[in-house]
Amino acid sequence: MRRFLSLALLFAGALRADTVLVLSFFNHSPSANLDWVGESIAQSVRDALASEGVLVLAREDRLEAYRRLSLRPGAELTHASILKIGESLDASRVVYGFYELLPADNPQSKGSLRITARILDLKHTRQGAVYSEVGALEDLGSLAVHLGWQTLQWLNPKAAPDEREFMKQRPAVRLDAVESYVRGLLSTSPEQRHRYFTQAARLDPQYSQPCFELGRIFWDKKDYKVAAGWLERVARSDPHYLEAQFFLGLCRYANGDFKGAELAFQLVAEAIPLNEVFNDLGVVQAQRQDYSAAAASFRKALEGDDADPDYHFNLGAALWRAGQYAAAADSFRAVLTRNSADNEATTMLGRTLKKEAPRPADTQPNGKLRLKTNYEEAAFRQLQAELGIKK
Repeated sequence: MRRFLSLALLFAGALRADTVLVLSFFNHSPSANLDWVGESIAQSVRDALASEGVLVLAREDRLEAYRRLSLRPGAELTHASILKIGESLDASRVVYGFYELLPADNPQSKGSLRITARILDLKHTRQGAVYSEVGALEDLGSLAVHLGWQTLQWLNPKAAPDEREFMKQRPAVRLDAVESYVRGLLSTSPEQRHRYFTQAARLDPQYSQPCFELGRIFWDKKDYKVAAGWLERVARSDPHYLEAQFFLGLCRYANGDFKGAELAFQLVAEAIPLNEVFNDLGVVQAQRQDYSAAAASFRKALEGDDADPDYHFNLGAALWRAGQYAAAADSFRAVLTRNSADNEATTMLGRTLKKEAPRPADTQPNGKLRLKTNYEEAAFRQLQAELGIKK
């Protein structure tokens, strides 16, 4: 199937898979201090859809559409503007709505929240379902998650998960933790983002989303030990779980935990056959001197993308380390066919032709093998859906 997907990239431009856009919900309460609630609802609904395999556009895509259309994020949009945003992003359906703060029945409560959601079917140019949630503001996390389940029910009732099991896998999150997380998303300052995400994770240790964000922050800083600690806390129900495992594998590799890295990459590879995951799995297996398994992993990466010289290089390096000089030479020639300026491949071809065995430095973590740090799950699932291929 992976080879078929690779070839199908040539024709994918003519196909469009159904995608869902979730807009930030509009604030109909009298308090501007609750503006963050709209983004929180949107994130919860989006995460619910993504975790069940629905192709849902990223928040970054939505913000880019706002920028292109000169719309202010957070402002209430007209029906015409909602249509324009959806059309500009080629969305099939748009989920949007508003929320109101009602007087509290309980004097200890901050008030009751009523969330009203709508689905606009752009594919068939018609207004879809209207549905709602009502509950205490303190229960925003659970309300938004259940709204996400309702959205799944309306979008595809036959494939929607069991309500009780869905809610069980997503335990309630403290309101102050949700607020800190969303304010972190909305912040443009790296320092503030870090502070808000850390505060959210501290307020509710079971809250997965800020752990993923913190893991990526520390990955970008090359603080791999701290990054690994945060990424390990990302829950299986989190739509970023596989991505977190991929970067956890990279962090463990950088920290010298090759067995742990192998387990992380294997988990991702079993769930989704990404070329970069098989490549990095092969790198770790070669580091553990399991050259047969490493060669098999690199060949799987090549099945998906034979044009990438790094996959050929890594296969050659694994075969060279295993003493298979003739086969290794063929791989290094394949590298040079694709990139004649690769001086390292030229050197390695010379060493294999001389049957020169590896030196100790060649088997160090930074020696000869090439990792991939890009993670293209979203693009893969988009193509998979466009071609109508089931998981």
